[in-house]
Amino acid sequence: MRLKGKTAIITGGASGFGAGIALKFVTEGASVLIADLNLPLAEKVAADLGDMAHAVRTDVADSASVKAMAEAAIAGLGRIDILINNAGTTHLPNAMEDVTEADFDRVFAVNCKSVYLTAKHVVPLMKAQGSGVILNVASTAGVSPRPRLNWYNASKGWMNNATKGMAVELAPLGIRVNAVNPVAGETPLLKQFMGEDTPEMRAKFIATIPLGRFSTPQDVANAACYLCSDEASMITGVCMEVDGGRCI
Repeated sequence: MRLKGKTAIITGGASGFGAGIALKFVTEGASVLIADLNLPLAEKVAADLGDMAHAVRTDVADSASVKAMAEAAIAGLGRIDILINNAGTTHLPNAMEDVTEADFDRVFAVNCKSVYLTAKHVVPLMKAQGSGVILNVASTAGVSPRPRLNWYNASKGWMNNATKGMAVELAPLGIRVNAVNPVAGETPLLKQFMGEDTPEMRAKFIATIPLGRFSTPQDVANAACYLCSDEASMITGVCMEVDGGRCI
């Protein structure tokens, strides 16, 4: 029960890494708000987790929607101890000049602007209470880029840099900010990263991971739980690789 009595917002919490984090956090005693564009799926995940979980439809790239998410968290949870910026998207593998402008804008709106918007609407609440933890779910792509995913790589590198800047600025106010950098995992985005989901393509990706497997939602959730718990009270500005050694 390392998160007993804590409250958390998890964006993109209806599937993949977000759903894994929600399950882990509830198991460890936290109350969670699952914020996702797919409200029916978010409500199903919340129902499966029981009374400690709630759901709200959120478009993380829209300021009014993120503001409503923060208000829903205060109304339903009473306060916001933890914010998980997990919602993310990618473009299909392609030559950098052939990625459409619409896909570029969507990737940066979901992966980068969302961090700005949650800071705009949640950080003032954390400042007022004098405490808080923010965890950004970035990617090994932001540390060791893969070819043909250039703008996705760049968006996740942006997240890692933003994490460190946020950590330095917010540390004197009692707010910690860290990131996790997962390797490709069994999530809805996996097929988009690979371009096609075939045994051959999976083997090609796994061959780049020394531990020999994809990451799982549980792997990321375990790291998130530690970084958001009081056990990590001296840790801020860290971008932890959860990658089976891919970035070595």
